[in-house]
Amino acid sequence: MKKTQNSYKKSGVNISLANKLVNYISNVSKKNVKKRNDSFNKEVIGGFGSLYDISKLKIKDPVIVSCTDGVGTKIDLANKFKKFDSIGIDLVAMCVNDLIVQGAMPLFFLDYIAVGKLDLNKTKKIINGIFRGCKISDCRLIGGETAEMPGIYSTDKFDLAGFCVGIVSKKRILNKYNVKNNDVVLAIPSNGIHSNGYSLVRSILKKNKIDKKLKKELIKPTKIYSNEILKLVKKNLINSAAHITGGGLIENLLRSVPKNLCLNIDLSKIKIGKIFKWLKNKGLSDTEMLNTFNCGVGFCVIAPKKNIKKISKFFSKKYRPYVIGNISNKRKKIEIKNYLQW
Repeated sequence: MKKTQNSYKKSGVNISLANKLVNYISNVSKKNVKKRNDSFNKEVIGGFGSLYDISKLKIKDPVIVSCTDGVGTKIDLANKFKKFDSIGIDLVAMCVNDLIVQGAMPLFFLDYIAVGKLDLNKTKKIINGIFRGCKISDCRLIGGETAEMPGIYSTDKFDLAGFCVGIVSKKRILNKYNVKNNDVVLAIPSNGIHSNGYSLVRSILKKNKIDKKLKKELIKPTKIYSNEILKLVKKNLINSAAHITGGGLIENLLRSVPKNLCLNIDLSKIKIGKIFKWLKNKGLSDTEMLNTFNCGVGFCVIAPKKNIKKISKFFSKKYRPYVIGNISNKRKKIEIKNYLQW
């Protein structure tokens, strides 16, 4: 009786297919950067490590800033809706938006994609989204890893993680200790739910019909704020910033205010998007909404009141910042007044 020969491919891992993906990423990478004067060596995609020459950057007293994140269970909806071309933008956004909270300019990005079975077409769409996110934030995808793990992930399931590195001059670092009494808190609108709270969203969807309009709203990519925020940093217009992600508005803002000052927020000032009103109507309390979702505020900056008009000039009408509170010398950690206006 002839024995069946085992192989890596038969176990569920296709190395030749993975190599095709690496070649695709390398070719797309070269196309994305060939017209730009860049410090990234375009020939290193697919190598053991990627190189980036920071000596060409004219930054005095440079400080490296790094962060990592994922897109959570939003990937389940990407799978369910067969929509893979924008989830990569979410991945870049979640990392870059954290990076710019420190005032750092994004330099390069690395991704990690884990799959049950490598689907070249689907993975290419995810990668193209990552490239688009990098283009929006003016950073480079310089490497990453695609892991095919049969038996760990089911055939059509996947997970994403991103890693971003940026740089900032020591004197331009944004942090909570720059915040002063009488500074204002400016809310910058989100592009919908972004990439947080999707476990709750998915739970709600089990009991509700999903039409085309709702599907489009739920899969909207996270807004990347780097272009606007870095201009504000360069002009020295803001003191602190907060990316409104998991934990909601209040929790993330408190991380950007020193303990000796009070964060005063007027909830009635928040401009709530339609998708959040839809979620609220599914039986969620105001507290649950505030602790889970951004409720229409994707990013916040804290700045001197005199800078409001100057700050507004750097944003399009859709994302124009508006005042939702201020900073005071009160002994309280936080003071919230009024209610969300549904």
